[in-house]
Amino acid sequence: MKIFDLMNFEVEGYEKRSVNVFFQNDVFKTRVIVLEAGGKIPPCQMDTFVMFYVVKGEVVLKKNEESATLKENQVFITEPALLSMESVSGARLMGVQVKA
Repeated sequence: MKIFDLMNFEVEGYEKRSVNVFFQNDVFKTRVIVLEAGGKIPPCQMDTFVMFYVVKGEVVLKKNEESATLKENQVFITEPALLSMESVSGARLMGVQVKA
């Protein structure tokens, strides 16, 4: 059995996000995402289902033309879409991407 503590992972910024993957298999990939205050993830076309869970802080999440605030302990699950996010005060999330 393996337990993951999402608050204690050392993480890199968006440009080096591949090192933030802490588990993957043939079905899905999970990573920790950290946005500093004012941090952004630029628009990215996701071709599979994606889930974001906010561990700490909050983000403004954009899906295609829609926008919503995702707060601590909330989860967002979406079908393939154009996604981006930003955080005014900083945030730590878990992202799960279902593999095609």
